[in-house]
Amino acid sequence: MSNHPASAPALPTIEWQAGGQPRRAQWRSERGAPPPRRVVLADDTLKADAAYRLACEGTAMLWQGDYHNARQLLQAMTRRVQRGRRSPSDDKSLAERFHLHRQAQAQQARTLGMLLVPVSAGHHIPLRRAPEVAGACTAVFGAAEADYVMSLRELLGLVGAWQWRLKGVDVPALGGRIVPHYGVFSPIRGEYVDLVAQAPLPATTRAFDIGTGSGVLAAVLARRGVEQVVATDMDPRALACAADNLAQLGLASRVALVEADLFPEGRAPLVVCNPPWVPARPSALIEAAVYDPDSRMLRGFLAGLADHLAPGGEGWLILSDLAEHLGLRTREDLLGWIDAAGLAVRERHEIRPRHGKARDADDPLHAARAAELTALWRLVARAA
Repeated sequence: MSNHPASAPALPTIEWQAGGQPRRAQWRSERGAPPPRRVVLADDTLKADAAYRLACEGTAMLWQGDYHNARQLLQAMTRRVQRGRRSPSDDKSLAERFHLHRQAQAQQARTLGMLLVPVSAGHHIPLRRAPEVAGACTAVFGAAEADYVMSLRELLGLVGAWQWRLKGVDVPALGGRIVPHYGVFSPIRGEYVDLVAQAPLPATTRAFDIGTGSGVLAAVLARRGVEQVVATDMDPRALACAADNLAQLGLASRVALVEADLFPEGRAPLVVCNPPWVPARPSALIEAAVYDPDSRMLRGFLAGLADHLAPGGEGWLILSDLAEHLGLRTREDLLGWIDAAGLAVRERHEIRPRHGKARDADDPLHAARAAELTALWRLVARAA
């Protein structure tokens, strides 16, 4: 049975010529890329320079050769893309550097997405030395009754996510492992989890976790003794991921999962939210945990928080200040939104990031990343 409901639109198709005959298959792209209009067949005789030139011209290559040779070709194309990048001049602001960096990332994704692989019904790759990918693809797409084509780069992303799912991510603050699903942000940046694990709880009766994602913060709150946690998310994949994690941690009875845009019904003495921290448009599903156009979720959380806090309750906003260092949002903006929502800051706890990018001097955004702090803002309703 297909994972696409009857009311869903049919998958787009991709067309090419083989042996002088027209061929067609379904097209799959998790990042929403349209099927390439020009497709040629390619095999082990294709050189990297020629492949890179075709990709830059917008011509896709449907691979017919050895799978491992396709991976090596993709790596060679990646090196050529990166060599072609121009470093922003020193007179560019960090905001300009950020936008140029995002443009370069998008261009790289388009170019490298032009190397395609065929996938048979049942999620099998009909190429020499191809690995078994049925588990990874079924986890994302469900069953596949028809042949399809997708970019090798996206396929490798699915396989990598499946490997993360099989081994999980150790979360010391939780005393257990979180298993991320494809498209759901993995809690590899543990500093924000540590903040929630250490801040003093205003109560242990009830809490809301807004935008739960993998369910890691809801699990931490339950582990800390909160009797009832209501966790919300709009993404069905996130809710499924959270349900699996809470079940394997033995916390399913303590956490209720609700599909909602921000808040569930009612009030709680503690409302927690870790929204995307960069006000920019995501270019792929997984980026929605980091990029949020116009700070929609952050502003929505602040605007609705007072109406969902029990008397004397606290709202915990966990937020990186990277956007401030990039010049994409100011601290005055944030404080203004807090004030306009009828809220006051009781206290702020800060922690420095531990991820590798904060120490990578070659990163074009290094100056901002090196200054980044993640904070837990303890917010309360302002007295009338």
